[in-house]
Amino acid sequence: MKFFADTADIDDIKELADTGLLDGVTTNPSLIKKSGRDFIEVTKEICAITDGPVSAEVVSTDHEGMMREAEVLRKIADNVAIKVPLTIDGLKTCKALTSDGTMVNVTLCFSANQALLAAKAGASFISPFVGRHDDVGYPGIELIGDIRLIYDNYDFPTEILVASVRNPIHIHDSAKLGADVMTAPPSVIKAMFNHPLTDKGLAAFIKDWEDTGQKIG
Repeated sequence: MKFFADTADIDDIKELADTGLLDGVTTNPSLIKKSGRDFIEVTKEICAITDGPVSAEVVSTDHEGMMREAEVLRKIADNVAIKVPLTIDGLKTCKALTSDGTMVNVTLCFSANQALLAAKAGASFISPFVGRHDDVGYPGIELIGDIRLIYDNYDFPTEILVASVRNPIHIHDSAKLGADVMTAPPSVIKAMFNHPLTDKGLAAFIKDWEDTGQKIG
């Protein structure tokens, strides 16, 4: 499973990149607003940190507007993936861009039928939102399993990019179902390190080593 960071915070992205865990980055208008940075400028910085796909989202809702914005965004760097909404105009834009060799991440997916449409439109990535489904009482993780089954039935190359990830359990369950990618806030990725037995074991090792009175180097 590939790990994408869902953030526009440069420091967080650099920290994850240094661990070797970062395979890409996803952004959206809300994350850009939170960063307080210029959209083009921060996207360019992110693309310089990781060689993996960096999703930059269009904000127009009509096909012509999306294509116009996509033309600007894909000139930022070769690893930019244009992010479009799962609408008729969004999929029309997806088809046009992927036919021209541009990576496209289709976002705001909430059903397997929508994911099927995105795959047929040639999407590079489909982003089903797990956490938002959970928020309204539907087990979002079931959507990942449904999409995986449908994509495997027809050998669609579209990668399942699990989005709206709220906790490490979402990552664990998505990996079991065979999702290709997950994108999560850096805090959620870091939470995967946590286990009380790891902390307990490390504390015991350190104490025992100190008791030996030795040093390395």
